Amino acid sequence: MTKFAVGGIQMHLAMHDNMPEMKKRLAIMMHLYPWVEMVVFSELCHSGPNPESAQERGGKFETQCQELAQKYGVWLIPGSYFEKGEEEGVLYNTTPIINPHGEIITRYRKMFPFTPYESHTTPGTEVCVFEVPGVGKFGMSICYDMWFPELNRQMVSQGAEVILNPVLASFVDRPADLVIAQASAAMFQSYVFSINGLMAGGNGYSRVIDPAGQLLHNGSVGEEIIPIEVDFDLVRRQRRQGILNMGQPLKSFRDTSMRFPIYGEMGHQSEYLTELGPLEKAKRPVRG
Repeated sequence: MTKFAVGGIQMHLAMHDNMPEMKKRLAIMMHLYPWVEMVVFSELCHSGPNPESAQERGGKFETQCQELAQKYGVWLIPGSYFEKGEEEGVLYNTTPIINPHGEIITRYRKMFPFTPYESHTTPGTEVCVFEVPGVGKFGMSICYDMWFPELNRQMVSQGAEVILNPVLASFVDRPADLVIAQASAAMFQSYVFSINGLMAGGNGYSRVIDPAGQLLHNGSVGEEIIPIEVDFDLVRRQRRQGILNMGQPLKSFRDTSMRFPIYGEMGHQSEYLTELGPLEKAKRPVRG
């Protein structure tokens, strides 16, 4: 049995350095739930949607987050921050992924900025799937990325079993956000963590969904600490046996004779998808 505890933090954010408040919420999380192994904050937790707060890669925000991950011995996904690109005037919406030793193992740049509102942000171009050794694989996206199933499909074809989606959502389309997050969990047979902020950070309603599309946490509009134990064996079993022993959408897409030009050949096949086994009805287990 492979279980792994992920804690989301939904908190009030301002348009300036939120690190002092982030430290307080993280301390509370680890005091109440010392068994949590990964902590996820919301999008642009650093300083809210404030491009003037942009920092270079490896700057103060990342350094402080590395220290916190090491202090508590947790994987830390500190929402995101505006990263100054290599070229003048280029900004990325970037999430560093930090291991319990305080090392940044990779970074993800938001691939689908919420244009035209986020027109100052340059889209990233690299899919981010990372592995927690001995546990499983996680896919990383940011907010509006969830609206694009092509990205989710690519992450899952690379083996992602949990999709982490820090959000800064405060618009009237938030209900659609929530429906899409829930549908994506079922379509891609993945856990989904949609963690929103408050005030300058969003209007809340964080959600955690299991790989059958069932709500594990349905948040509200106040501050919340959300510790959820992910069951990787459940993901793997449902991908082999079907959602509640029924639909097997990953295999059906893999095995279809139809070729969608938008995906190309590799959109249907990958080493990981092949490992899921044949597309057939779930069988009764053999006992004794």
